Amino acid sequence: MKSIASLFLALSSLLLATAVQAQPLRIGVTPGSLADSVEVAAREARQQGLDVKVIEFTDWTTPNTALAAGDIDLNYFQHQAFLDNAIKERGYKFTSVAVGLLPNIGLYSLKVKRFDELKEGARIGVANDPVNQGRGLQLVEKAGLVKLREGVGARGSVNDIVANPKKFKFIEIEGPQLVRALDDLDLAQGYPAHYVNAGKPQIAGSALLYSGIDDVYFAIRFVSRQDNAKDPRIERFVQLYQTSPAVRKQIDASFANNDKLYSLPWLPKP
Repeated sequence: MKSIASLFLALSSLLLATAVQAQPLRIGVTPGSLADSVEVAAREARQQGLDVKVIEFTDWTTPNTALAAGDIDLNYFQHQAFLDNAIKERGYKFTSVAVGLLPNIGLYSLKVKRFDELKEGARIGVANDPVNQGRGLQLVEKAGLVKLREGVGARGSVNDIVANPKKFKFIEIEGPQLVRALDDLDLAQGYPAHYVNAGKPQIAGSALLYSGIDDVYFAIRFVSRQDNAKDPRIERFVQLYQTSPAVRKQIDASFANNDKLYSLPWLPKP
């Protein structure tokens, strides 16, 4: 009887695993370069026998609530800093299963061509959310404009500026609105993809300084729940995404064919 029961249990497990494999892999994304590149990978996956369903979300909250609820299997919209903050605030049982695209950021100006042209009291725009403000301020510090409190790193805020010799005024603005605010500022933290999406690729490619591959903490992550992190469909899809020439071509197109605007951190450093 024990052998029959064991056989039945093994058969049930096999049938369950087969059923799971037969279901589409549901991936949550946000519109733009992320959705476009995942769609390309999904088409290739379907051609190779892996059914993938891409679900677009228009905000930065729902992709995580949907993942936690089991409505999707994977999401691809947040960097590690955002994920760490979401886990801390919501207690999500999530994990990063792979690194993806790294959208670089830049320091932009329509009024000066060099940092030393910024006058005393110049207005500098930075993102108003704690996750992205620290990243922008790190770039401002790298440009030699201010000094941040020792050790704050990417978690720094305007309150962590300990040296500001030219008394720059920091204006906190919602990230996506920095594109529109540039006309009224002397310098601004900016997201090249936002300028591309706004039909201004010429501005996207004209930053005075860009972040780069060393900013990998802000690379977009493939995020799953802890209980499905070992799903072979996820591993297969991520591998396809990272190795597909068509995906790489789409990413480049999404960033106006300008490799200063993004990095691919899964590739070996040149």
